[in-house]
Amino acid sequence: MWVAGVRALMLQALHPVAMQGVWQLSDFLDDPTGRLLRTADFVAATTYGSPEEAAELGRRVRAVHSRLRFTDPATGRRHRVDQADLLLWVHCAEVVSYLEVVTRAGVRLTAAEADAYLAEQTRTAAYVGLDPREVPASLAQMRSYLARTRPLLRATPEAAATVRFLLWPAVPTRLRHIAWLKPLWAPVGALSYHTLPAWARRAYGVLPEPPGTQTAVTAALGAMRAGLNAVPDPLYVRVFGEVTRERDRRARRRLAAAGYDLGAGFRGLNDPARRPAPRRVSPGAAAPVAV
Repeated sequence: MWVAGVRALMLQALHPVAMQGVWQLSDFLDDPTGRLLRTADFVAATTYGSPEEAAELGRRVRAVHSRLRFTDPATGRRHRVDQADLLLWVHCAEVVSYLEVVTRAGVRLTAAEADAYLAEQTRTAAYVGLDPREVPASLAQMRSYLARTRPLLRATPEAAATVRFLLWPAVPTRLRHIAWLKPLWAPVGALSYHTLPAWARRAYGVLPEPPGTQTAVTAALGAMRAGLNAVPDPLYVRVFGEVTRERDRRARRRLAAAGYDLGAGFRGLNDPARRPAPRRVSPGAAAPVAV
């Protein structure tokens, strides 16, 4: 997921107008870790948070976006950050990156399960202000959207600078005490770059790609997934901010109260034996909302 998040940023940067919005308004160059952790918190809230938590975070995101404007220097046109076409590109680049990277890392999904994931994420898109009906809800719809959008994409100087920065970001002041760990970022950045579509890697041309690179990338993703999954949950969540950690604790309490066995952490919920038996719903009654 860490690789997927950075890969999403690299892919999003290929939209020239969206890139200008980030370049002019975002603080990612000054605080890349903070940007990544805020994105992780949004994903955590919309995945494990309660409906109320997700809705409140969505309201805050929409309020911030509604106030922001930027100018495209190529056309002189003013744009809103919450412009639907820009929000749609950012959303699709994010969710397709998660889907691409985690399956390549060894998470086995059928086509139907991948469709279900994309359909679920249309509800996440609503939190940032998109109409779920206008968001790709299946692999076929996502491929069609990406094909239509591809002619608009290119590696501008700002996009290339962003990719080079993401490959080796500056350590923010508040993390100087762990600056010695920075070399651990190198494989994350390289894997993020090399999981981009071939056309995107050609457009950027930032890293060399000798024969066998893609085979090595797939193996490395699997090894990274196995390694991170071996880290005990209490240790792993220390990476996140306190808001996200508290969200994690509340989610665990809700799941336990609903009958889920969290003995193996969130990952263990892939085992049907750790889930409560489905509740019977009388005809005409509303289905129970997933936690």
